[in-house]
Amino acid sequence: MSNRVLASLTMVRNEIWSVFVDDGVYAGSIVSWLAMVWLVLPRLGLAAPLPALVLFAGLAAILVWGSMRSARKR
Repeated sequence: MSNRVLASLTMVRNEIWSVFVDDGVYAGSIVSWLAMVWLVLPRLGLAAPLPALVLFAGLAAILVWGSMRSARKR
């Protein structure tokens, strides 16, 4: 492949990524939290409503953190 074709493919990949993900750190935080909850919470054996509350609290904290981070940029 020539460098020109490779550069074009890289540009297309970056554009498609930016359509779905506005902030990579924010998206990575959400995916990391979901993975951690999925892997850790079943092993803790918490009562029925607690895993949902832990999931919600973590996602809410990430949302607040992401909003504050975004506000600081502006």
